[in-house]
Amino acid sequence: MNRAAATGSLALTLASALTLTACGGSGGAGVAADAKQTLTVWAMGTEGEKLGDVAKEYEKTHSNITVKVTPIGWDVAHQKLVAAAAAGKLPDVVQMGGTYLGEFADMGVLEPVDTKTFKEGDFFPAAWQQGSYDGKTYGVPWYVDTRVLFYRTDLATKAGIKKAPATMAELQSAAEAYQEKAGAKWGLSVQPRGLDTVQSFYPFLFSAGGAIVDDDGKAVVNSPSAVRALENYGSFFKKGLSDKGVQPGYDVTKDFNTGSVAMFFGGPWLTGLLDDNYPDLKGKWAIAPVPADQASVSMAGGSSLAVSADSDHKAAAKELVSYLTDAKGQADWYERTKDLPANKAAWESGDLAGDPALQIWRKQMDTAKSTPSQPKLTEITSKVDAAIESVTQGKSTAKAALDKAQSEIEGLVQ
Repeated sequence: MNRAAATGSLALTLASALTLTACGGSGGAGVAADAKQTLTVWAMGTEGEKLGDVAKEYEKTHSNITVKVTPIGWDVAHQKLVAAAAAGKLPDVVQMGGTYLGEFADMGVLEPVDTKTFKEGDFFPAAWQQGSYDGKTYGVPWYVDTRVLFYRTDLATKAGIKKAPATMAELQSAAEAYQEKAGAKWGLSVQPRGLDTVQSFYPFLFSAGGAIVDDDGKAVVNSPSAVRALENYGSFFKKGLSDKGVQPGYDVTKDFNTGSVAMFFGGPWLTGLLDDNYPDLKGKWAIAPVPADQASVSMAGGSSLAVSADSDHKAAAKELVSYLTDAKGQADWYERTKDLPANKAAWESGDLAGDPALQIWRKQMDTAKSTPSQPKLTEITSKVDAAIESVTQGKSTAKAALDKAQSEIEGLVQ
């Protein structure tokens, strides 16, 4: 998912009931694509707010189709999706965040993607993987999200930093220089605790060659690579380079603007936010790829579009999804939302092709990694959140924290 999403877990009994009551498709051919019909679509956050405008454009060239878009807040999205699926009332098309898809695919409520229509090679590998579960694909990549390094260039000059840090060692040295020579209170802002702290940790974990769950579905969160990554992450707090008291919901851009924070990892939507909210900061900051450990690897986020297995409008739904996820549709979506296209061909023209800063996002997506879809992914990552917090707060070593997380996660993976 794009912006920070609050995801909850409902009781296992409800999930079990859902698996039993909503595990099949409609079974029939359904309504033909050219018949007069209404398509229901649920989309979350900013995407839900913007999609209605695209739906109106779509209706102009598809006079038989009415697209009814329902925006849903990310804070209530999981609960609403579970309740709707249990009642057999999922919309025809639904936005699926990366942490959701494995859960709902496992329930049997999503229609497998027609891979003759939607080609894996058209999309970034990590984006396609997010829409896949247990050997099948259930979501077509809609937009992607990753993290890169935001840093103050004017303060870098004061600190004697000649270029953006390219390695994890250089990242720590830069954080020290920003504090000692440029007056920054915090050299680097990374999340110390709370829900989805793991998203802040991913660039460190993946760049070190670590993972939470490997491609075979095995828990590997206490591997030597993962332990090294968490030791590195924790060292920023131990050395006072990062604030261990940051609360969930903290807006780093305010302190980035004042110079209190010199560097942070952030997503693409923050570019527009900085430009809009802090115009005087223009020309004083830049972005760079994630500093490399073994390699420069960031997290892959974003969302897919899935069709309900119980929809009677699968043919028309597939055409709408195709419209939204082809190169033209995704280039248009970028202009409306600044969400990064998952379709690689959308990057071949316009600003997406010519803007050097955008090419940093493009390069980062080429190596970005996602955690394999798991039905209990939210529970799994919550164990990693707890491990990270125990290290950043000085309560545990990285090895002990990840050993504990490993023992807890082993019973959750499928």
